[in-house]
Amino acid sequence: MNKSIRNKYYICFGIILILLLADQALKIWIKTTFALGDGVDIFGSWFKLYFVENEGIAFGVSFGDKIGKLCLSLFRLLASVFIMILLVKQIKRDTRYSMIVSVSLIFVGAVGNLIDSCFYGIVFGESTRMTVATMFPDGGGYAPLFFGKVVDMLYFPICHWVWPDWVPWVGGNDAEFFNAIFNIADAAVCTGVALLIIDQLFISPSDKKNVTEESQNSSITDEIKEE
Repeated sequence: MNKSIRNKYYICFGIILILLLADQALKIWIKTTFALGDGVDIFGSWFKLYFVENEGIAFGVSFGDKIGKLCLSLFRLLASVFIMILLVKQIKRDTRYSMIVSVSLIFVGAVGNLIDSCFYGIVFGESTRMTVATMFPDGGGYAPLFFGKVVDMLYFPICHWVWPDWVPWVGGNDAEFFNAIFNIADAAVCTGVALLIIDQLFISPSDKKNVTEESQNSSITDEIKEE
């Protein structure tokens, strides 16, 4: 294994380990400290921790009932396996660092929320607006395997306004930017996708060719040294 590939394994493992630990540590702390709907200001009124749960994909988006929830959990599981296989293949091909970082972030997003949906229902008690959940309650968790809810808490209500009356459909209504509540895993997958798009749009074919040639030359040099 040449040095470039080894370094990419280290970077990949480091990104995944650090972000997954941060994601789960924050979720567990929120789940066992906050009642549902509790919040605390971090930086004034524009960044808050606000505890909500959702059964959907990300940013509170959901679909279907129990069948939809089960399908979503299984999809997350299959997607995580697929992304890991893709990530290992990309590293073995000595793909450029930008691609490795992007796919690693997407993997963090998939696995981070997969853990919630698979295991939180059997590990934690129910969170309500009156009670804080506990880990491994005597009566068992609030849901079976694959039916757990995803914990969200990052809330950035950066600005508020009222739409002018003349604006169609929303005139006179209150508005807020940014009103989605999400978690570290959501942020990781969105960042990974954005970096992937930037990588494909702004790295020229010649740059990609040079990276590939350098990787091939490095592999040949390592093979010669081993001989």
